[in-house]
Amino acid sequence: MEKPPSRRALTAVGAAVAAVLGLLFSVFGFAPNSAEAAASGIHVSNGRIYEANGSQFVMRGVNHAYAWYPGQTTAIADIAAKGANTVRVVLSNGDRWTRTSSAQVSALIGQCKAAKVICVLEVHDATGYGEDGAATTLDRAAQFWVDNKNVLDGQESYVVVNIANEPWGNTGYSAWTAATKSAVAKIRGAGLHHALMVDGPNWGQDWSNTMRDNAASVFAADPDRNTVFSIHMYGVYDTAAEVQSYLGSYVNAGLPIVVGEFGAQHSDGNPDEDAIMATAQSLSVGYIGWSWSGNGGGVEYLDLVNNFDKNSLTTWGNRFFNGANGIAATARPATIYGQPSQSQSPVVDPLPSKAPNGYSYCVSASSDPDGDGWGWENSASCVVRGGKADTGATASASASPLPSKASNGYPYCVSASSDPDGDGWGWENSASCVVRGGKADTGATASASASPLPSKAPNGYPYCASASSDPDGDGWGWENSASCVVRGGNADH
Repeated sequence: MEKPPSRRALTAVGAAVAAVLGLLFSVFGFAPNSAEAAASGIHVSNGRIYEANGSQFVMRGVNHAYAWYPGQTTAIADIAAKGANTVRVVLSNGDRWTRTSSAQVSALIGQCKAAKVICVLEVHDATGYGEDGAATTLDRAAQFWVDNKNVLDGQESYVVVNIANEPWGNTGYSAWTAATKSAVAKIRGAGLHHALMVDGPNWGQDWSNTMRDNAASVFAADPDRNTVFSIHMYGVYDTAAEVQSYLGSYVNAGLPIVVGEFGAQHSDGNPDEDAIMATAQSLSVGYIGWSWSGNGGGVEYLDLVNNFDKNSLTTWGNRFFNGANGIAATARPATIYGQPSQSQSPVVDPLPSKAPNGYSYCVSASSDPDGDGWGWENSASCVVRGGKADTGATASASASPLPSKASNGYPYCVSASSDPDGDGWGWENSASCVVRGGKADTGATASASASPLPSKAPNGYPYCASASSDPDGDGWGWENSASCVVRGGNADH
């Protein structure tokens, strides 16, 4: 069995480059929301990832080195048992390691579905192309997905196709944009309409901002408008300001971004894993930790568990799964596998334009050179999203529970269906109750300083104007020739 390559080689970047990262920022200049194509499975809309039913999906996952450890057949189920909702699986097209067969790809998808996780499948052979002579091209990686079309078809709700891992090193990476567009076109031309994921150059860390500055044009070149960008955060991202600036630039531009790999330490520097996880949570951005087990070449500290034993967490594994903003606290399962429990933290969408203290969020974290969480843009103070001054950024939904009684003293109704005439008053347990957000909930928007009620439910559907549009009490109504969610009803999650 071949050992996996050292991650030391996969992310070797000079410290001088990292020092100037915070000074590099540009405007995308493209509004991706204007031409997004409809999709039947996992898809991008308004810069976010959604399931087919309109529920937003935020990846909280783990990388698994399947190509080098195909005998570890329980790994996906074990990762799922730790609470992850996504597994990114290392495959090979045969150009560098033993080719992953179509039968194996099909079996892996089956394992993901059985474990109720989303499968992100990636070809690892392209890692470091241009700098590593053994690496294959993006075009060759794209061909692997075309070759496996028969096992991928019909899996659009369960599988994201990560075209190639870290498809450029630190040499010749200016060719990344054209090569990525060509790879996307090849896959779409073959009739595959899955959500695609593309990694940045520079061993995935994009210190040159090549992916960031060209993401809008790559997204526009996808006829399905269904491409997600993936940044790998290791030594280049050793400060909160760098993490916030990079991720925030995509969010502010309305482009989908995921942290496809990161660790707690690395040979090229000390990544700020706390900032990565906190910022991802505050921005509702996905993250996938590297990696379950099997690392070698001096970076064994990147293992989340010892020797593929789910009951033997490493220090990194305990931090990742059980620490602040970790998997246990923030992961929500994909709704394709059933509804999440009410105790799980909700996905916030859309992101607010202002911080809890009333100040506008900064467009770029680089406007905060001293790292205190406050920036200066357009001749005014602003708050760095997820920074020290963003006091409500990582607050759990359970930290401020909804009140049990309306301002008039009556209890809130459990279900809006108890108000058939839509006057805001219901009848439950032989007593009057108030429909949350309804006509009788007079204090819901009374305070000028209170945050206005959202117009859309967490699943993306608009709230109904009246609960009477839901005659069967399932939480779904029909108004203006479209589905809507009854505020506080069964579908309001």
